[in-house]
Amino acid sequence: MKNPYQSLVDDYARLYREGARLPLGNLPTADVPESGVAGPRALIFSPHPDDEGIIGGLALRLQREHGWRIKNVAVTLGSLQSRRAERLAELRGACAYLGFDLIVPDAFGWEQVTPSGRLNDPLKWEVKVAAVADLLRREKPAALFFPHVDDWNGTHIGTHWLVMDALARVGTDWSGFLVETEFWGQMARPNLMVEVSASQVADQVAGVSFHAGEVLRNPFHLRLPAWMQDNVRRGSELVGGQGGAAPSFDFATLYRLRSWRGGHIEELFSSGKAVPVGGSTADLFPTL
Repeated sequence: MKNPYQSLVDDYARLYREGARLPLGNLPTADVPESGVAGPRALIFSPHPDDEGIIGGLALRLQREHGWRIKNVAVTLGSLQSRRAERLAELRGACAYLGFDLIVPDAFGWEQVTPSGRLNDPLKWEVKVAAVADLLRREKPAALFFPHVDDWNGTHIGTHWLVMDALARVGTDWSGFLVETEFWGQMARPNLMVEVSASQVADQVAGVSFHAGEVLRNPFHLRLPAWMQDNVRRGSELVGGQGGAAPSFDFATLYRLRSWRGGHIEELFSSGKAVPVGGSTADLFPTL
C-alpha cells in the first residue's frame, strides 16, 4: 500500500536541499519600522554571533509591533581568534538586516565566558560582570534576553551566569523583565510561547544566513523553521499544560519570562501564556 505521507516527507527533504542553494547574507535590509528612540529598550545578550537571529522571535515582534528598540550585545565573537574580525563583520550585517542596534563590549571578543572561566579566573570574570552591570545602568533596558542556565553550550551557560552576576551587582538599581531563551538545551519549564509569522521566520532565517562561515559548517539557518515548528509541539504541553490541545500555530519560540524587582527574581505567571500572531506582546510587560 502506498504511504500517503511519503510525498510530505519528500517535500521536507527537497525544500531543505533547495534552501542550501540560496544566497548567504548580502541581502537588502528587511522591511522593518524604525525603532523609536524614546520607546522601551531590550538587550539581547548573545553568547555567539548568530544567536540574536535564532532566538529573536519575541524581540522582533516587540520591535515591529510596538516600536521597541532592540540592542544586541555581542558577548563573544566566537572561540577562533582567526575568525573574529570576519564574524564581527557578519554580525554587523545581520543586525543591520534585522534592524537591531549592536553593542560590542570588547573589540576582540570576551574570552572564557564559561562556567569554568567564572570559577577559575574570578578576577577577569569580575571585570566582565562590572562591564555588564554598567551597561544595565547606562541603557536602562525594559527587558533582558539571555540563555537559561541549562542551555548546554558552555558559552551559553556562561552568558547566563554573566547576566545573573551582573544583576546581583546592580541589585535594586535596576528593575525590569528577564526573558530566558533556549537553543542548544531545552528548558524544562518555559512559561511563554510566542507565535511567529511565516514572513518573520523568513527574515530570521535570512538574518542568520549572514553568518556565512558558521552556516557553511552547520546550516542551522535552514533548520530554523523546523525547530520553530517543534516548539509548537513542546509548548502546547510545557506551556499550555499536560494533555492540552496544541494551538494552531505554524511557528513559535519558547521563553521563560520573569521580572527583576527589589534585587531579586519574581514570578509573573501562575500558568503559561501563549501569544498568537495578532495578539499583543506588549501586554506581557504590564508595568511599561
